[in-house]
Amino acid sequence: MPQAEPLDKGAALRREARRPGAALRALYVVEYALFRAIMGLFWLLGLERASNFGGWIARTFGPGLPVTRRARRNMARSLPELDEAARERAIAQMWDNLGRTFAEYAHLDKIWALRAGARIDVVDIHRAEEVVAKGKGGIFVSGHCGNWETMPGVLADYGVKGTLVYRAPNNPYVDAWISARRQSRLPIVAAKGADGARMILKTLKDGNLLAMLIDQKLNDGIAVPFFGREAMTAPAAAHLSLRHGAPIIFGWCTRLPRSHYRVAVTDIFEPKPTGNHVKDVFDLTLKLNQTLEARIREEPWNWLWLHSRWPK
Repeated sequence: MPQAEPLDKGAALRREARRPGAALRALYVVEYALFRAIMGLFWLLGLERASNFGGWIARTFGPGLPVTRRARRNMARSLPELDEAARERAIAQMWDNLGRTFAEYAHLDKIWALRAGARIDVVDIHRAEEVVAKGKGGIFVSGHCGNWETMPGVLADYGVKGTLVYRAPNNPYVDAWISARRQSRLPIVAAKGADGARMILKTLKDGNLLAMLIDQKLNDGIAVPFFGREAMTAPAAAHLSLRHGAPIIFGWCTRLPRSHYRVAVTDIFEPKPTGNHVKDVFDLTLKLNQTLEARIREEPWNWLWLHSRWPK
């Protein structure tokens, strides 16, 4: 099965198109210098000590930040069955996971599913392999769970060819640094732009796999229930699946102790067009939201509640 083409040129064109003004460029340089200094410290500490340090910082200071009010509000409305003490424990664990994930960016090249010293337990990856073997491609979707950056690496470790679709950070220098680490596992493409759209279509045409996260708010998406309330949701996965006959593979990452992880393929959704594309996209997107919701209910501490997911 052919592999998607490298995207180094596309990434360079994308950064060129986003060239900011002089003042903003200077700010980006300062941000990048600070970011690299922090990543350098995490690299010197080694994977487990960096993860522990990042987790300690985040769980110590994160719950007191103003943005945590959004997480508390989101969780209280979505999981009213949890009492306040349980929600606070979950929020502290959420921050711990976020801090660890950030620190582990410096060590993504040390996290794999195969070879000696593997840190990822993999469950039912054969289901993704079977989908790709059919030749129509597939769409691997998930949310910000565990260390979500490990999931494309699992696919690459098992020889699944594909492309990672992502939203580029505002800072192009940070984007380039993170992209270089992601690119070592799967080729990448920014979600926006004509170049990205062409690469996405080529990936499916070649019978390969797209990998994307689907749990962030998209203002120009479609309103689909999520935890009982309408949330603006990206319909791209459902649209591409129905248009190209590519099944959707739902994956989930759970953080385990000592910088280990479990990555599981939990659900497969075969596209079943009825002729009403708008309704079909809505129905399939709803299934994805319901699946995401079910996983979050099982592990509320393991998902990033900080997103502005619902209207105020």
